[in-house]
Amino acid sequence: MVRWNNPHAISFTAARANFITGSDTPRDLLERCIATIEAREPVLKAWVTLDFEGARAAADASSARYRARQPLSPVDGCPLAVKDIIATRDLPTQMNSPAFDGWHSHYDAAPVHAMRKGGAVIVGKTVTTEFAVGYAGATTNAFDPLRTPGGSSSGSAAAVGAGMVPVAFGTQTQGSTIRPASYNGAVGFKPTHGTLPLGGVHPLSRTLDHLGIIGATLDDVWCTASQTSVALGSPGQRPLTGAGPVAPAAVKPRRLIHLHTKGWTEIDSATEAAFGAFTAALVDRGVRVISRDNDRRVAQLEAKLDAWVDSGLDILAYEMRWPFEEYVQRHGTLIGERIRTMIDKAQSITPERYEALLVARTRMQAEVRSVAGGTDGFITLPCSSIAPQGFTFTGSRTFLAYWSGLGFPTFSLPLLSVDEMPLGVQWMGLDHEDGRLAATANWGMRELNQRTEVHSEGLSPR
Repeated sequence: MVRWNNPHAISFTAARANFITGSDTPRDLLERCIATIEAREPVLKAWVTLDFEGARAAADASSARYRARQPLSPVDGCPLAVKDIIATRDLPTQMNSPAFDGWHSHYDAAPVHAMRKGGAVIVGKTVTTEFAVGYAGATTNAFDPLRTPGGSSSGSAAAVGAGMVPVAFGTQTQGSTIRPASYNGAVGFKPTHGTLPLGGVHPLSRTLDHLGIIGATLDDVWCTASQTSVALGSPGQRPLTGAGPVAPAAVKPRRLIHLHTKGWTEIDSATEAAFGAFTAALVDRGVRVISRDNDRRVAQLEAKLDAWVDSGLDILAYEMRWPFEEYVQRHGTLIGERIRTMIDKAQSITPERYEALLVARTRMQAEVRSVAGGTDGFITLPCSSIAPQGFTFTGSRTFLAYWSGLGFPTFSLPLLSVDEMPLGVQWMGLDHEDGRLAATANWGMRELNQRTEVHSEGLSPR
């Protein structure tokens, strides 16, 4: 095993330690980020808008605070990219939609406000698929310009993977944070539903939408999530458990459940071999890995999950009716075909059907909690393969739809590699146990400090 090692990654946590000693400054870190952006953006195409002037002013203010030994928070001076469905007061928010060309909110979304309050440096807005659900943008993969970066947080993941910024905001309704993080060799985090505020983030589904964070390191992701939660809170929701300036101390998991699900029918032999080597490494380190192959309750849970998971698309369609019905009426074919198809689908979903979908979701959450008792969480793949070639298909959502539909927390950890491309491990927990999940994920990142490198030559699809 040899761990995926991103040569481009920028750790804000490491840089901040140098800010405190005076051997580095937020302005110097920003200038390194800007140099990488200027060098790589012509091919990567990760950004919609950039604000170097505003970022430099914010970085200079942060540098002055560190010199005075008065930083505002653990994210003070952190260069941040913002997905372009998240409102920013000083930059347009255009949702990759011609209907919103040049549109300005003139206010900051709640997560952006929380980060600015802590002294973070907003570098610009990153490419998204249309409204985070429709057609893809122009962004390429951070490690292969002929491959997709994944969607819908395409630019955010590519920018982090390419070393343009240490951390970025994304969102996830089905797979939009965890999948692109995997494809671009970054850490992705989708917390418990509602834990991080979504005010000012363009809605798709109140039941399924999550704020997501993509970063170079687990500490960077956790620090950003903590600031976003603690500085502002999320109305009606509990704050992030275990919030702090770095990830919770590493805790070795004793028992993990490997969920195959129907996503396993989509993978190729190289991907299967990489994940098999990973689970073998867990066992070698004394972790018991439970699966459908050796536990009847897990097999039964998988069958129930597989029968339930596609109902999330009906929830999504029903909850998209506002504002997308109005968008379609007003803008017609300026709104993409997939969105128009979803709105057509919503017309057949009655309130009674919608209520039944929510009841089924609650029951499924209870089933997962029951089977998880006495374990330390779940593991599986975040996607069916490394990033596919081309740009029209941003990758399968199958592995991701389960934990998005449940609203439970999950990480993508950059621990695998196939054909010299990154592939993550999805590390999943129960709702409102984000801190506990982060502690075992921290152990995984530290202990499994070598990647599983597999080449597909001679291997054929399953």
